[in-house]
Amino acid sequence: MFQGLRTVIHHVGDLAAAKQWYSRAFGVEPYFDEPFYVGFQIGGFEFGLDPDMSGVAQGTNVVAYWGVTNIDEAYERMLTLGATGYNAVQDVGGGIRVAVVTDPFGNLFGIIENPHFRNSGD
Repeated sequence: MFQGLRTVIHHVGDLAAAKQWYSRAFGVEPYFDEPFYVGFQIGGFEFGLDPDMSGVAQGTNVVAYWGVTNIDEAYERMLTLGATGYNAVQDVGGGIRVAVVTDPFGNLFGIIENPHFRNSGD
């Protein structure tokens, strides 16, 4: 029934600024770019930006972790681009390292370096 993660969507109050910031952070332009939604293809998954803030309370209740090959470089890149540290890089065992930043729009963004996990985007 379930096929796995497909899309993670962040709600943002300023779609143009978020699109520009994430284009720089990911190093790619969106594949879908409309006033109601912007979508990026990242490693076999979709990261979406939704400008509809109706009923949305930004917070810390869900964190999606995006795979990286070098977490130290990825974490520093996000900070350099204007994110703020939420949880610094930490080793959680088995060679797996994680970190979380808060993007400039108030959303949590997780990164993970996991040498054991592979998907079609790797």
